[in-house]
Amino acid sequence: MPTTLIFGASRGLGRAFTELALQQGHRVIALIRSPEVTTELRALGVEVVSGDALDPQAVAAACQLAGDGAQAISTLGSFRQAEPVDYLGNRQVIDQMELAGLKRLLLVTSLGCGDSWQYLPQRARAAFGHEVRLKSLAESWLQTSALEWTILRPAGLQDGEATGQAVLSQGEEVHGLVRRADVATYGLRLLGDKAAHSQIYAIGDPELQRG
Repeated sequence: MPTTLIFGASRGLGRAFTELALQQGHRVIALIRSPEVTTELRALGVEVVSGDALDPQAVAAACQLAGDGAQAISTLGSFRQAEPVDYLGNRQVIDQMELAGLKRLLLVTSLGCGDSWQYLPQRARAAFGHEVRLKSLAESWLQTSALEWTILRPAGLQDGEATGQAVLSQGEEVHGLVRRADVATYGLRLLGDKAAHSQIYAIGDPELQRG
């Protein structure tokens, strides 16, 4: 049974990863700020460490509970938050994983990060370009770390059942939407795939339309 440490598990995409990992029989550990969410996740079977990803001691405690054989996923984001968790939170995760001897991290960022900035439309840059740039800094920090990393950049995230039609790509222009459930499915597969080490993927669903 793999041990999977999830940062960002309280809601959205991180919650989708958490629920799918539990369904697949993983031992799941999460770092959570909210007491209400802590209660919810413990009821599902998650081992929760209380704290904030910006606090190195809290991140270290989560890494130590997981153990050095654990794999990790981060979906941390800071849209409309005062603190730049996209970069500083992920930097704490990367640094504390290295110190604790954990090796494997899937970092989930977004389309527009790194070399895909060129494909981000002007209106998207205006709306959330700041967060995308912070996530790009986290990607750079990870790529220059000692971890075995994979980066996954989803298209616009949507709730709902997995469609099973999402497409992974590398080095191509991607736009549109993707279901959180499909990102979790593909992300967990990538996490366990040695061929995905040191690789960057985009994921989108060509069948979904904005509307």
